Order: sequence, then C-alpha cells, then structure tokens
Amino acid sequence: MLHLSEIKLPLDHPEDAIQAAILQRLGIAANELLHYTIARRGYDARKLSKLALVYTLDVEVKNEAALLARHAPQITQTPDRSYHFVAQAPAGLATRPVVIGTGPCGLFAGLILAQMGFKPIILERGKKVRERTQDTFALWRKHQLNPESNVQFGEGGAGTFSDGKLHSQIKDPKHYGFKVLNEFVKAGAPPEILYVSKPHIGTFRLVGVVEKMRASIEALGGEIRFQSRVENLDINNGQVRGVVLANGEHIAASHVVLAVGHSARDTFQMLHDRGVYIEAKPFSIGFRIEHPQSLIDRCRFGNYAGNPLLGAADYKLVHHCKNGRSVYSFCMCPGGTVVAATSEPGRVVTNGMSQYSRNERNANSGIVVGITPEDYPGDPLAGIAFQRRWEERAFELGGGNYDAPGQLVGDFLAGKPSTALGSVQPSYTPGVHLCDLSSALPDYAIAAIREALPAFDKQIKGFAMHDAVLTGVETRTSSPIRIKRNEAYQSLNTLGLYPAGEGAGYAGGILSAAVDGIKVAEAVALSMLRSSNTLLK
Repeated sequence: MLHLSEIKLPLDHPEDAIQAAILQRLGIAANELLHYTIARRGYDARKLSKLALVYTLDVEVKNEAALLARHAPQITQTPDRSYHFVAQAPAGLATRPVVIGTGPCGLFAGLILAQMGFKPIILERGKKVRERTQDTFALWRKHQLNPESNVQFGEGGAGTFSDGKLHSQIKDPKHYGFKVLNEFVKAGAPPEILYVSKPHIGTFRLVGVVEKMRASIEALGGEIRFQSRVENLDINNGQVRGVVLANGEHIAASHVVLAVGHSARDTFQMLHDRGVYIEAKPFSIGFRIEHPQSLIDRCRFGNYAGNPLLGAADYKLVHHCKNGRSVYSFCMCPGGTVVAATSEPGRVVTNGMSQYSRNERNANSGIVVGITPEDYPGDPLAGIAFQRRWEERAFELGGGNYDAPGQLVGDFLAGKPSTALGSVQPSYTPGVHLCDLSSALPDYAIAAIREALPAFDKQIKGFAMHDAVLTGVETRTSSPIRIKRNEAYQSLNTLGLYPAGEGAGYAGGILSAAVDGIKVAEAVALSMLRSSNTLLK
C-alpha cells in the first residue's frame, strides 16, 4: 500500500472528497484506486479563516510499484505496523515473571508476557478498578482518603483518573504505540483512537477497557492479585530471587518488572534501603488553572468552535522566564474537571481528568514550573520530601480537610487574596478554599507563573482573565527519581529487576508507559528464554 500524507480538505468536505484528493495526488483514474483507509486525521488551525482537516492515508492501487517510482520520495510505502512477538514461552519454566503494578506499564507488560505464554503473576497494592472508583469518590465527595486505593493506587494506575490521552512524542520506530491502541480497541475503546491525531478515551470508558484487559490476561494464564503490596525484594548477590508481600508471603521470581507509578514513595524508600541504584531527576510543580471551555474553543477555532469533528479545543503553552525557569501547560484536559489526587493523609494534590465526551463547562491544565535536583539537594529521595512539603502546605491553606487552596488569576497577579469567586466555578471536589497562593510554592515558582500568565494571554486571549481559577498544588507531574537500567532493561546493580514506566523515570503518560511496558516485557521474555537455553524457532 502507498502512504499519502498532508492531504488537506475543508472541515465540511463531502465524503467523496478524500477519494478525489487521492486521485489528484497520484494522477490516476478512479478504477485504479482499489481501497483506502485513514491512518491519521488531524486539523490545521493556524489560519482560522481556512481551518482544514489534514489526512494521512494508506492507499491500495493498481500498478503500485510504478506509482511509487513516479512519486518518490513524496509518497512512500505504508510501513508494517503489525506487532511481532519476540518469543514464545517454553514448557517447564522454573519460575514465572512477576509484574508489580497494574498501571498502563504494568498492564501491558503483563499482557504481552501472557500473550507469549509466560503466565505472569501481577501484583497490585490497590483494588480492582470499580472498587477503587468507589474509594476515590469517597475522597471527592466525603473527604475520606484511603491511602491504598485512590487516584494513584489501584487497577489502571493514575491514568484511569485522567483525560485518557493516548498520544505521545516518543520515538516509536517499531510501532509499539499502534499495538497499544489496537489492544485498547479490542477491549472496547472507540475505534477512532486508531487514526485521530490526539486520541483519548476518558475515565468512565477506561474502567471497562481495563477490566476487559484483565480478563484477557487471566484467560491466557496470567494471575492478578489485588491488595498485594510488595514490601521487600529478595536480593541475593545482586540478583533478584523473589518478592515479599506485606502479609509476609514470599513469591519466588528471577524476573521482576517494577511498574509502580510515580507515587509509590514507600516502595522507592524500600528500594533505596536495599541498595538498588536510584538517582534524583527533574520534575515540575505548579497549579491547575480553569477557564470556560467556550473561551478556549473560540480562541483556537474561531467561528468553527463547537464543530463535532473538532470537539473541545486544547492548547500547549510554554514560556521561558527571566529568572531562568520554564513554565508550561501540562496535562491539558478539555471539557474536564480538576480532581483530588493525593495518596497520603494530610496532603493535597491536584490533577486533571476528562470523560470521553469532554463536555464539562471548564477547560483545565497544569501550569507548572520545571525544577531540578539542585532545587532539592540531598539523597536520591530528596525530591519526595520536597513534594510532601508543598502538598502539606496546600492541605493547610485549603483548611485541613482535603479542600484545595484556590485563587482567582487576577488576584494572584495582583498579589492579594481572593475572597469570592467570579464567573468561573472551580470543578475540584471536595471543594476549593479561596486564599492567597503566594506561599503555596517556592518564591521562584510563584514569580515564574506570575510572569508566564500574561505571556500566555498573548497567545490565548483571555488566558489571564481575572475570574480564571488557580487551584493548588500540582506536584505529581512525573517521578522525582529515576531507577536507572542498562541496555537489557535491568537495574544497573540488581539483575532480574526491570524498572519500567513513569515511576522508574522512563515514561510520561499512558501511551509512553504502555510502550515501555511492551519493551520491558520483551526483554524479560528473551532473558527467560536464554536462561532456559531455548530459542524461538
């Protein structure tokens, strides 16, 4: 098949316009076109007067070789995006691989291992996704936190209570991302995620998708144990020999995938205590900001705002400040809500979430400031103490009951506390306590955000509107540590331990974490084959 890109058509183009564009691009007659599929559909909104849909197409034609030679290099062959398993488990393996965590990384590591016949044991400290949802709602509606079952911990990982974004900027020459999307569609996600430029699923749909993926793993012989927190690793002479659960149970394993997410702070401490090599890494801190979604739609789409093909508009912003800091928008959630995302008592953390429909009244995103280990010197876990400090301060400013501290943007820029809401009603539950956020983050972060908001207003008119709401604090943008690994995806100093995903510092978001899970699963499978002296024929 031929791969055609950059085919631009009006937003309201008729159905046969795509075929006409193919014929024109290739210079062929209608009877020479056999079939086409949409590989990607995005939009170009740089000129609001001529907003266009942009297609990438896979096209089957007669005389493909001749057309390819005539139009190369502008037109190429469609790449093979099908997934090819690297191994098949031999009979009689002495041990089974263990995967710790059922976020997107652990879930896909477990799925791929199961599909290759390795029958993984998957351990999750939290609960099944529907039980976890009830516990999460208890915090949002009743101020009741369960430290083992919340936005961060439980089946599906932190990505379950997010916008469900499935796009990433990672390099993916083997098209692992396509495997991820196909597995999601098999589990009930909308088929459009295979071709829209910024696919997403949304929380409620993700719940069902995660459940079906769990069923697939179990049907293939995998085992998933919930409320099974790993308290220790059995390490002998630098080699993993198993894991020890909080209930004292020992599970023998020579291959352990560590996919615990960015908030498993007690696990990070255990690893550090056991001597597993860890280093501090940069991350970001800031606030959530909310605007009317209609404002963002008008600024991004003009008269096309509200078109169902475009959906709710998003944005991506960055500003480099005079004090050397960079401020950028993070995890933008069109038509979504700000959610309580803490996992520890006495601390407040915010995040963003959208449903598939993205039809809530507000748009929200993190407005965050990049920081480095130089900002929190100390041992490799110093970033965790730094996060906790500001999460505890947010808890205090919010009133000490898991309400979040908030402030109107106009008041924040003027340096005065907010006493009443304006036209923007914050979506965070349990609730927002208006105050002065100037002490909610380090001085350099407050100064940087105050400089960035007016700069962002020049790109999106109204971004610095007085009534927009800031809610604090956003501290879990990524893991504060990296558990370094070698080319075989194993820990630098602990053989058989495979640090993976966002918690280990190797991913940022659902898709990249899932892709990393596939890579690590392949590494585990090949290592187990070598150990059994059996190669896939």
